Amino acid sequence: MRGKKAIKRKISQDIKYSSINVEKFINRLMKDGKKSLAREIVYNALEKSSNELKENPLNIFDKVIDNVSPSVEVKSRRLGGANYQVPVPVSPDRQVTLAIRWIITAARDKKGMPMEDRLTREFVDAFNNTGAAIKKKTDIEKMAESNKAFSHLA
Repeated sequence: MRGKKAIKRKISQDIKYSSINVEKFINRLMKDGKKSLAREIVYNALEKSSNELKENPLNIFDKVIDNVSPSVEVKSRRLGGANYQVPVPVSPDRQVTLAIRWIITAARDKKGMPMEDRLTREFVDAFNNTGAAIKKKTDIEKMAESNKAFSHLA
């Protein structure tokens, strides 16, 4: 299994903002092939957060992705019968993927309101460097920092 390369698929830009990352976000949010519903949820959430923060929706989205993107992560390495958590730098593509995953997971974990409102809250929180997705990023980076002694095993 080692050495297998992931297949790069070409992702087009989204309709409204002409952004590849927004399209990736919509695709990740989509359930059961209902892309138009996912697109509506994301666009409305961006508009609501734009009204709340008085900022351009695309700028909000880009800043949120930047704020949530981790610079390092830990990978498990087995050496001599022991498992070590080895910190490794994160590639830019993976940074975006992790950020999108964490934002959507954080929004889905909030209960009691429509997804659009949960996503809006998560966008505003991540824009202000608070919230569950930012906590996930800081937890990962703290873990990498505490295991810095094993970085030579990478």
